[in-house]
Amino acid sequence: MTSTCSLLRRRPVPALSLSLPLSKRQTLQSRMDRANDAWRSRGVLDDDDDDAGDSRSETEACLVEEIEADDEKRAEALAGLPVYMTIHRVRRLIIASIQDDEFSREQLKDPRVNSVVVRPLVDKLYDPSNISTVYALLANRVQFLREQARTLDQTINLARSTLCELAATQVLRRFHEANPGPQGLLLLSHVLVEGFDPFHGAPTAVQSEGRKLQWPVQDQTADDDCGRRLTALELAIVSESKSFINSPACRRVVNAVYEGRIVYTPNSFIDILPDRYHGHQPIALYDPRKAPVLNHRRLIVPRNRNAIEFVHFVILVVLYVLTMTYRNSRNETFELLFVVWTTGWVLAEFAAIIEHGWEVHSQALWSFLDMSFTCVFFAYLLGRVYDASVGTFPDGLGLKLLCIAAPVLLTRLAFNLMPDNIVFISLHAMMKDFTLLTFLALWCFTGFLLAMQWLIDANDNSSVTPSWATTGKWMLWIWFGLDGTGVDQSVDFHLVLGPALMIAFAFLGNTLFLTILVAMLTNTFSKIIADEAAEIQFRRTVLTFEGVKSDAIFAYPPACNVLALLVLLPLKMVVSPRRFHDVHVALVRTVNAPTLLLIALYERRFFAARRPTQAWLVNWRLAGLSPQGDVQAVFKMAPPPDVCDAIERMDVVDEYAVPAGSSAQGALRWRARGAESSDLKDA
Repeated sequence: MTSTCSLLRRRPVPALSLSLPLSKRQTLQSRMDRANDAWRSRGVLDDDDDDAGDSRSETEACLVEEIEADDEKRAEALAGLPVYMTIHRVRRLIIASIQDDEFSREQLKDPRVNSVVVRPLVDKLYDPSNISTVYALLANRVQFLREQARTLDQTINLARSTLCELAATQVLRRFHEANPGPQGLLLLSHVLVEGFDPFHGAPTAVQSEGRKLQWPVQDQTADDDCGRRLTALELAIVSESKSFINSPACRRVVNAVYEGRIVYTPNSFIDILPDRYHGHQPIALYDPRKAPVLNHRRLIVPRNRNAIEFVHFVILVVLYVLTMTYRNSRNETFELLFVVWTTGWVLAEFAAIIEHGWEVHSQALWSFLDMSFTCVFFAYLLGRVYDASVGTFPDGLGLKLLCIAAPVLLTRLAFNLMPDNIVFISLHAMMKDFTLLTFLALWCFTGFLLAMQWLIDANDNSSVTPSWATTGKWMLWIWFGLDGTGVDQSVDFHLVLGPALMIAFAFLGNTLFLTILVAMLTNTFSKIIADEAAEIQFRRTVLTFEGVKSDAIFAYPPACNVLALLVLLPLKMVVSPRRFHDVHVALVRTVNAPTLLLIALYERRFFAARRPTQAWLVNWRLAGLSPQGDVQAVFKMAPPPDVCDAIERMDVVDEYAVPAGSSAQGALRWRARGAESSDLKDA
């Protein structure tokens, strides 16, 4: 059986039904032949795939010895993609489609505007042999969003960015509809999680000039330029393309990556402990039954990774509670364990930030809580150093600072337990607005505080001069609406200007600030509730994308990762890449042996055998026990050719107002829906 680990290996389009009219059949068959020829010319589709495509299983394992051969086909397949030209072609078409018109998202989704603006653009851009089109559309969306923040035509660029998202959604949907089954899932995975270099295909002078603007944090040679590659899914997260991420095609890929049915090595910005002896693992379908028992690569599967990180965080919380419970004891064992474990946890957090950048990491639901706890932990370490220097180590400043971490850790634990809760998702979104508005309020608060203090310094009556702290306390009470002492004492600053400033601060800092704050948070919450499903799917996608790790440091649990960094990083400089890889894999399998055994047992017993059983149970329940079972069964079987011909004689689909090509594709899908539905079940 031919391996399915090759990049972009896809099944050719099947032959058309003979019941179609001859003219339609010839037109569609010519399009499919051109698409298949394009894939063959790039080494993506083998000549023997026509017969072997249906026989391949989606869950064929991608083993280590196949990676080197797959890398060659991967490079050949991607070498012919005109990424640079596609990006600028998309930009030209988007600007031509929206020149001076200010369309909103609802207007672009309107059927009349969609048929005039969006659909013709999709017809021009969709090319079955070019999987970089979606990436180019999302790259232009990111650029238009940046331009709308600093140019005069903000609303026009916002409309163009929205058009890019809608066009990318429809192009991805066409890939999804034209490629059902396991091989279609593999192709969609290449569209979304394959790394593309935006300068690929550009002239040499353009490449050299454009790359000078980038920060050379890695040795980005011609053989390993993954540091400058981005995926379409990452661009969708950065641009917050929630409608695109919530599309069925994108959800299908995200679910497959989350469950580990699609495996790949992500492109990272910086690796603390890189292990690239085998290069980047190509995107492939995975079968746990054909993989080794101690497969260390399963530690980077998002579902497994999230469970492991949750256990690590629970251990951190337990050690924190034990440390604070026995903080007055002379036995400092729990505190020492807490410091060692938390140091490893902070190292993993830092590695996660630099792997994909803060812009992606900040979209995680609990990112602001992790950063808050990290700041508290560093303050605690500085406090303990101070305690040791002044001789108050048993119950000093460090432990008092560590008390602040309690609300952060317990809140973060609640976020972990309910990551799909719309209240927590709304809280994460509203924290940005709240932080910005609070910063502006503090800025104004400082201005009033300086005015009051300078006013009292200019007062000749120096016998009643409140301190800076007292004045700030009075203003803070007014801000929160707790007490009006500051208004009563304002005459001590100045008989006229003192009360005027205090009353103005009360209106601006309390009444106006609270009104604006409530209005902003209500608006943010209403937007999230209006599209709750898209918001939840967006957070799941961020969790999935961040769960796939490439840095070898993530293979070690906290505390062990610090030791691995201290030992393996110097070792990497003195041994060969193969020897370093062997040592790293041996250590990972030794440290994580119980975890890897549990993962292998679960995937072999449940992951591989679950879906056929569930599908049989669902079909039996719906068709056997449901009174509407016949209605479902009638749509599972494709009508015979004579029935199709009779229906076509009754209603000619081309007479309706359907854009060119859509009716033929719809007829094809209608006739082949039985085969496609069975393929989708397998996927």
